[in-house]
Amino acid sequence: MSQARTRLARGAVVGAARALFLERGYGGTTVEAISERADVPPATVYRLFRSKLGILKAVLDVSIAGDDADESIADRPSTRAALTTDDPRAQVAGLVGITRDINSRAAPLYEMLATAARADPEAAGLLAEYSRQRHAGQQRFARSLAQRDALRIGLRPRDAEDIIHALASPEVYRLLVIERNWTADRYADWLTATLSEQLLGSH
Repeated sequence: MSQARTRLARGAVVGAARALFLERGYGGTTVEAISERADVPPATVYRLFRSKLGILKAVLDVSIAGDDADESIADRPSTRAALTTDDPRAQVAGLVGITRDINSRAAPLYEMLATAARADPEAAGLLAEYSRQRHAGQQRFARSLAQRDALRIGLRPRDAEDIIHALASPEVYRLLVIERNWTADRYADWLTATLSEQLLGSH
């Protein structure tokens, strides 16, 4: 299969899987159903993704990034702009904007992975990897604020990382937006204000 055809097949499977996961849930979706919806042979689906969990990972990766471009979140213009601004409050707002957008796209799928992780060691490992990646990105923001002497007096960079990791977690987004029916913008306003108070103090 050529590179172009492989890319088309991957895109079709990811699109079909996302729709089916949201319609039927992770447990109610089979690889065969994804194959049929995508019009991609099952053998090709397994060759490209190996398993249903592999498909969920691909769907999550595209949902987190917003596209299938080969560029990490850390290298995206929005992330670089947020990390390089000299205004600490603008930096916090930039982090919150990235967090809101990722959660808006990925929250239902992330919840499926979290549910699967309770019984599947491979899913648990994937969930832990996403948490590690998220923490690494949040750590960059905490360290950037520390390097600018923007953290409130007495707040250690490690504690700043922990505050960001907790408040900007998918779990808090789910509680407020999905369970309590906040809008994504209300969530972002609250998170910006709360992180600014917790991290920056009177700066």
